[in-house]
This record gives sequence, C-alpha cells and structure tokens, in this order.
Amino acid sequence: MGNAAIPENYIPILLFFGIALASVGGVLLVGSFIRPSRPYRAKQAPYESGSPLFSDARIQFPMRYYIIAMLFVVFDVEVIFMIPWAVRFQSLGLLGLIEMLVFLGILLVGFWYAWKKGALEWD
Repeated sequence: MGNAAIPENYIPILLFFGIALASVGGVLLVGSFIRPSRPYRAKQAPYESGSPLFSDARIQFPMRYYIIAMLFVVFDVEVIFMIPWAVRFQSLGLLGLIEMLVFLGILLVGFWYAWKKGALEWD
C-alpha cells in the first residue's frame, strides 16, 4: 500500500507553514519582552467603550431592539440575493427582470407591513 514518505509536492507547503508558525511565535516572544507591563488598579478595571462601568452589563434589552435586528438581518439577506442577479442580468433577459421585480415587490410589501406595524419605531 503505501510509501509513508511525504510527497515532494508538499515540502514547500510544510516549509511555508513552519516559517509562518516560527515567525508568529518569534514576534509574540519578542513582543512579550519589549512591551511594558505595569498593571495598576484603574488599568485593570473593566470599562465599556472607554467609559467607566456604571451599571451591570446584564440588563434586559427592550424587545424592539431584537425585532429591528431581525428585520435588518432578513432584509439584508434578501438584498444579497440581488448580487448574483445583477451579475447575470444580461443573460437572464426579460424573464429575469420580471422575476426580480416580483421579488422586490414582495420585499417592499414586507417592509411596508413592518413599517405599518410600528416595528421600525425606536421609542
């Protein structure tokens, strides 16, 4: 069955990975010796976006936040479906244009429904 030797085609790849790992390890090692390490109480205190911590981070978010986030994901994913259509637009012809207009119509109906239900209001 098999020759246990590494095929010659894999040697450059293994060398590349070896050099990459050695470079990363070397940079991290040199960095640990060069960087200053003077911890003090204020430096080790938790903070949020550069502001001092003023309350518990585990607060309950309003349900509207999640609804708007889900609507963003849904509409964002649907818009991504337009990219392949735009790339192949000329070869799809009139039928492709009609299908995309139907798709956009459904998308706009969903957006209109969410708007009328007040899901996009941030009060």
